[in-house]
Amino acid sequence: MFGEEHDIPHEFPEYKEVIEKLCRDDTAFEGIYKEYHALDDEIRKIEQNVEAVSDTYAEDLKKKRVLLKDKIYAALKAQAA
Repeated sequence: MFGEEHDIPHEFPEYKEVIEKLCRDDTAFEGIYKEYHALDDEIRKIEQNVEAVSDTYAEDLKKKRVLLKDKIYAALKAQAA
């Protein structure tokens, strides 16, 4: 929703240390993490009407963000176990 924080540290505060470790030690995780945040930034600009796009395009970006978040969460759970 508009105005909500979707950055990974905000979404998963209980995994703060795990996020830092994976970003430092796992290049694949770091890549997904960076891709997620770039996508989140783009969605935020769309929601703030900085960039005009079609509704379909915006929804596709949000779906991709959810898929990336699922991958990140799976990696966090696996590392924390």
